[in-house]
Amino acid sequence: MLSLTRKMTKTGTRLRTLATFTTLTTAAALTLALSGCTKLETTSPSSVRGAAGAQAGAAGFGTVDCGHVKCIALTFDAGPSENSARLLDILKEKRVPATFFLLGKRHIDTYPELVRRMADEGHEVASHTWTHKILTDAEPDEIREELERPNKEIERLTGQRPSLMRPPQGRTDDTVHEICRELGLAEVLWSVTAKDYRTKDSDLITERVLDQSSRDGIILLHDIYDGTVPAVPGIIDALKKRGYVFVTVPQLLAPGKAEPGKVYR
Repeated sequence: MLSLTRKMTKTGTRLRTLATFTTLTTAAALTLALSGCTKLETTSPSSVRGAAGAQAGAAGFGTVDCGHVKCIALTFDAGPSENSARLLDILKEKRVPATFFLLGKRHIDTYPELVRRMADEGHEVASHTWTHKILTDAEPDEIREELERPNKEIERLTGQRPSLMRPPQGRTDDTVHEICRELGLAEVLWSVTAKDYRTKDSDLITERVLDQSSRDGIILLHDIYDGTVPAVPGIIDALKKRGYVFVTVPQLLAPGKAEPGKVYR
């Protein structure tokens, strides 16, 4: 009788373990399905520099060598907007370059003079798609249209075709990678986010950026939101006091270069 009871107990334990495992596996599968890809492989700026550093010195990419100084990249999504002129004034005053991932519809086509100014003042101008369509939900032809259209407009306005893009919401997958490779685009994500789309509190935006910043960081901000541009001077001043040097994303990777189809963070 005792032996039978032990067997029943062991069987019940195995069944509960199996049920728990099944539940966790199902939850994990659902999470992966919702994310749009099973695994996102990204490349860090330091690894790009390390791979190229033996073959090129600092002279090939200006006066900043991020292999020896503490660099950080300031990036802005979804502009230009009515706030961008003030942002450019601040960046010029602080002598800080930035990388702008621009939207097409109601942005590039509404503020073409600001796109030109960004390029003229030494900032990196890149793409954030034409309509902010989630690329992992789009068909291949739609993805190509979302990426090609802003590239053509930026090239028309600045004379330079973008080599970088940032997928809306950071959502990407193998199809997006392949199309970016075809179009000569590298994908750039971020390591620091203030979630400035959720708050107008400039002090909170500043605090969030400073809390997350580290060497080789890529800061994500949006100059379309009211609280963001007023936070920028404080962010710059505080990070400079910590010894950071601001660079564009290409400068952060130099002497290496972003490769089309790869994702950087």
